[in-house]
Amino acid sequence: MNQTAGSRAADQRYASVFRPGLFDGKTVMVTGGGSGLGRCTAHELAALGAHLALVGRNPDKLRAAAEEIARVYPEAADRISQHPCDIRDEAGVRGAVTDALTAHGRIDGVFNCAGGQFPAPLDRISLNGWNAVVQNNLHGTFLVSREVYTQHMRQHGGAIVNMLADIWGGMPGMGHSGAARAGVWNLTETAACEWAYAGVRVNAVAPGWIASSGMDSYDEHYRGVLRELKTKVPLQRFGTEAELAAAVVFLLSPAAAFINGTVIRVDGGVPNARHSWNLQPAERGETYNGFPQYVPPSLFSED
Repeated sequence: MNQTAGSRAADQRYASVFRPGLFDGKTVMVTGGGSGLGRCTAHELAALGAHLALVGRNPDKLRAAAEEIARVYPEAADRISQHPCDIRDEAGVRGAVTDALTAHGRIDGVFNCAGGQFPAPLDRISLNGWNAVVQNNLHGTFLVSREVYTQHMRQHGGAIVNMLADIWGGMPGMGHSGAARAGVWNLTETAACEWAYAGVRVNAVAPGWIASSGMDSYDEHYRGVLRELKTKVPLQRFGTEAELAAAVVFLLSPAAAFINGTVIRVDGGVPNARHSWNLQPAERGETYNGFPQYVPPSLFSED
């Protein structure tokens, strides 16, 4: 590789705050690994030496993510497997976990990132809509966690990180997702107690308003709402995908060996904002974005 090509490849590598080789020899399953927060976290884990089992409903997205990671980290090409699966389907989840174990021989960590929702007030959510969101966000998290635990972690230990959201004080406009994520929080605490004896830690991350590609899936009205939300954040900005990924990687790492049944909020302090206090424009602050392939949602470039 010539110097120019080598420099260009180096520029595309993840600028993780964690030490190189942190996950050498370890396998991490990432659900929703084909896009958004899952894709970003998969990149960081690959940069740190992890083997990856990417799970998602869309095989094209999984393939694109795997190929993208392999281009940036050629040494990781043989460490990535893809497992198309609807996490709401019990048999499909069971098969995906079995296939991942066949491919890698072990699953040391899981990031339950897959999920989804749509904005709507409670009185306009149909039963089908309610079920779709709850099954995706809550049932899917349970099925993946249970299968990984029963098929491997019960005998070998490991770490699971679940996805929550800014659910504190309710989630008006997304009550189905709020209820599901609150269920995931209780599931996290329960599993942290029941599975700890086997050396399995279960924690969660709760992102606030992260500028991720998922924002582009909303309709124009809600995109307009999103553009204004940063003024409600004490830090007066949106978070980056890398800032959420860093919390996930920490919880999966040995440094979190005595952290179990807890949640890390990655939200800029949103739950601490109060109507009695006027938030001031931010004068200074840091933003971390170690992910060169990150592309902000298109809604922020619109008039």
